[in-house]
Amino acid sequence: MLRVATFNLLHGLALADGTTDPDVLAEAVAKLDADIVGLQEVDRLQPRSGEVDQTETAARALDAAAWRFVPALLGTPGLERTWAPATQDDGTTVDGPTYGIGLVSRLPVRSWHVLRFPPAPVGAPLRVPGNRRLVHVPDEPRVALAAVVEADHGPLTVVATHLSFVPGWNLSQLRRLVRWASGMPEPRILLGDLNVPGRLPARVTGWTQLARLASYPAFRPRVQLDHVLGSRLGGMSVTAASALSLPVSDHCAVTVDLDTSARGRG
Repeated sequence: MLRVATFNLLHGLALADGTTDPDVLAEAVAKLDADIVGLQEVDRLQPRSGEVDQTETAARALDAAAWRFVPALLGTPGLERTWAPATQDDGTTVDGPTYGIGLVSRLPVRSWHVLRFPPAPVGAPLRVPGNRRLVHVPDEPRVALAAVVEADHGPLTVVATHLSFVPGWNLSQLRRLVRWASGMPEPRILLGDLNVPGRLPARVTGWTQLARLASYPAFRPRVQLDHVLGSRLGGMSVTAASALSLPVSDHCAVTVDLDTSARGRG
């Protein structure tokens, strides 16, 4: 059995009290008990979250064999653009506060791959934590991170991403991601906050939707923005899926259990 998960961390913020505690984040991630986790809205060395490497925190909570953080931007994200686009694909080589995505794996990783997306030229009105009104938010650079891992019976490609919230622009990013991933080993799994609702990601990609669960907002999930998709799964099948509301974030974490025993026979 292989458990995969996607979790938008909201930089580890607990909405109940507005705090960011690395120990609480670690406890939340440990509850996933996943073999591979794609993380979004991840801080590294940010004062607001205790100046920790949140990907490393998650990796240690899961006793992971490998992990990688890739920054989307340098500085702190926010309504005012005080940040700069990131260019380094290994976020641990960057000094100062950064923000991006992470991928954590209990399985050995053969290789890492990074794809970058520029921000949309326009923003969009969003409801942000702590504000009851819609606020116009500028878009940010986005990134996808793929790992080719050593799984049962051969390699498996897992892609983690966090796509734009600008309608249409995110679908263009998703199509580009699928073309990019097509050159990597099968089977392929996509984990991420795609900012695209419901069944639309499966229709756009042609990949199989492995979990159909409302994931946002965490306190009363009504829409699915957090997805797990699969391509050419080679006999692997879903045995369970869940959306978990955890002590941090405004998103549920989505987990999928895959039976890998029939891989290569399907």
